[in-house]
Amino acid sequence: MTEQESKKPSLKLFLAAPRGFCAGVDRAINIVELALKKYGAPVYVRHEIVHNKYVVDNLKSKGAIFVEELDKVPDDAPVIFSAHGVPKSVPSAADARKLDYIDATCPLVSKVHRQAERYSSLNKHIIFVGHSGHPEVIGTFGQVPEGHISLVETVEDAQKFVANDPDNLAYLTQTTLSVDDTADVINELKKKFPNIQGPKNEDICYATSNRQMAVKILAEQCDLVIVIGATNSSNSMRLVESSERLGTPAILLARADDLDFNWLHKAQSVGITAGASAPEILVRELINHLSTRYLVQEEQIVSATENVEFKLPKSLIH
Repeated sequence: MTEQESKKPSLKLFLAAPRGFCAGVDRAINIVELALKKYGAPVYVRHEIVHNKYVVDNLKSKGAIFVEELDKVPDDAPVIFSAHGVPKSVPSAADARKLDYIDATCPLVSKVHRQAERYSSLNKHIIFVGHSGHPEVIGTFGQVPEGHISLVETVEDAQKFVANDPDNLAYLTQTTLSVDDTADVINELKKKFPNIQGPKNEDICYATSNRQMAVKILAEQCDLVIVIGATNSSNSMRLVESSERLGTPAILLARADDLDFNWLHKAQSVGITAGASAPEILVRELINHLSTRYLVQEEQIVSATENVEFKLPKSLIH
């Protein structure tokens, strides 16, 4: 240890495991990279492929062009739909223009889409638990005819919801919600509408559940928690909330440079995790940044092991 290092205060870092990329994000990024290899640049992507500026900027540097709507895509260009899923109207519009498109929707989101279609075909009104304006919510609403689905965000919303046919309801949820909050909303719906139907297994994805559980374990051991992720990333915001619910302050950072060292005043232990759309390189960047001020000691806290993989589109691997 150098004399300079010996003068640094010590800081214990607890790293959540699992953290960062999930299988759906990995698949979506791979789809863009493989499409660039197959077609050459540029390849268009409707909406951010995942909610992370570092990832999006990296793909831009390789030739991806991100747009919000299909009318920004030239007639002869390939286009990719983001991991969050899209309304049925989007691929229909792409077909009408004879665009070469690839759907990078996470398979777990696609599963929710199929459930929505099934409930709609049974003439059940769907109560969808999610966050207004989120791309996943917009995509799921676009799977069924208008008027067949309603959004509920909170327990209070569930209490106020008025059903035209209380005995003919079903519920589904966004995949990136708070496990605890969603359970409260669903319990309220079941209490108010005893005959409501829902999926056999919850729609909140394995990665969201695992990362929230990992943060809860960190929060019990740390003075504070840092979450690497974007403010428009639902699963990242839920990680902050999971820590704060247990009384441990938490902050969301897009990049290490966003850290205010004053926030770490008197902290002796810090938990670090990353949302499902944040790459591991940003975690290492943060640790290196902390090392400029502290003598850091790392310990990984493993709460689950993930080995999920999703198949890539055949058109990109043959």
